[in-house]
Amino acid sequence: MRWWSLANFVSNAGTWMQLTVQNLLVLQITGSAAATGLSMSVQAAPALFVSLLGGAAVDRWPLRVTAAVSQALLGAVAAATAVCVALDRLDMTTLLVLAAVTGTIATVDGPACALLGNDLVPVEDVPSAIGVGALVHNAGRLAGTALAGVTVGFLGTAAAYAANGLSFLFVASVIPFLRPVKGAPGRTPRADAGSGAERGRRKHDEMTVRQGLSFFARRPRLVALAAVTGISAVFGRNYGLTLAVLVTGPLAGSAGSFGTVSTVLAVGGILGAVLGARLRRPSVRLVGALAAGGALLQVAAGLSPSLAVLLVLVLPMAVVESLSDTAGTAVLQTDPPAHLRGRVLGVWGSIGTVWGLGGPPALGLLMELAGARGALVSGGLLIAGTIGAGFVARGRRHPRAVAVPTRPGDLTGRAALGTAA
Repeated sequence: MRWWSLANFVSNAGTWMQLTVQNLLVLQITGSAAATGLSMSVQAAPALFVSLLGGAAVDRWPLRVTAAVSQALLGAVAAATAVCVALDRLDMTTLLVLAAVTGTIATVDGPACALLGNDLVPVEDVPSAIGVGALVHNAGRLAGTALAGVTVGFLGTAAAYAANGLSFLFVASVIPFLRPVKGAPGRTPRADAGSGAERGRRKHDEMTVRQGLSFFARRPRLVALAAVTGISAVFGRNYGLTLAVLVTGPLAGSAGSFGTVSTVLAVGGILGAVLGARLRRPSVRLVGALAAGGALLQVAAGLSPSLAVLLVLVLPMAVVESLSDTAGTAVLQTDPPAHLRGRVLGVWGSIGTVWGLGGPPALGLLMELAGARGALVSGGLLIAGTIGAGFVARGRRHPRAVAVPTRPGDLTGRAALGTAA
């Protein structure tokens, strides 16, 4: 697990280095901010259509082989981009094609690497492993963003892509030496009784995309998790957009001031990941409570009279958001049976892409209508109110059992309590 965490830190740093440089590169090629957004959408779009197939592939193929091959392919795409940049052969069309290929490979790589990391620890430690992964992700994001400017300044844009390619190859070289623990979810044996034809037919039936969709739709806790995460993603959490407008607008701050806010958000994310690594039994109820608490903090942030007050609120906002994400990821990855985990993550990838593509435009429209403060306040109230209503509705459908005082030997009282439970 230590080797896997180190490899993922290196890979995350390389990925964020490339993402940072890619936005600057698109601006340099086209001079258009809209084109920058288009390149990001093209890379994210495959997750909307291909994630279900990618999740099925993860369930069908050996996990370590799948993760190693996908990492090597991502490294090859990054290296090819580096060569095009170095030879000055990269135009917008080529960049969009490479971005689409990267996004398609990621639909397999994402769930494969996530599930492989979970299989390196005992089942009861999976929530902690996910928390460590969130910590590594946030630390890699800070390192990669910082290294991007240094790398481009001293070595050029191509070097950033080349470094990312090497980071993927480093992960691929580590994977063959990883050994899943005994009893890990991914090592659950499949039934192999019957003839070869019967086994092949059973395996094909078990690997259908429809089965993953059906499981997700019939699992109330996963549907509730999707609802909580979705409304939070659309009306909150896009702090890079809402807080940027708030800081540079109503609070009359500078770009440097927003940089300070972004740094505090990153630090809060790391603190939240550290706390998330201590979760033992996360639940959808906990995810909802954290999301509602973060929404109320968002309301307070929208009402901030000064930058100093905003900075005080931003840290707990980021901590709560990171904790909620870690708890939700743990529920998502531990709830389905082993043979369905990849497809459930594939369903989640498609749903998350809808939020990712639709959230910023919806929030931007809300800011146009209500301003930055109005968007933060109304969005936070909507999130907290919806989650609160969900808690109330669930409480009415599933009332808590009321303990009935009984005397020793009072079987009638015990029977009543057992029925209520």
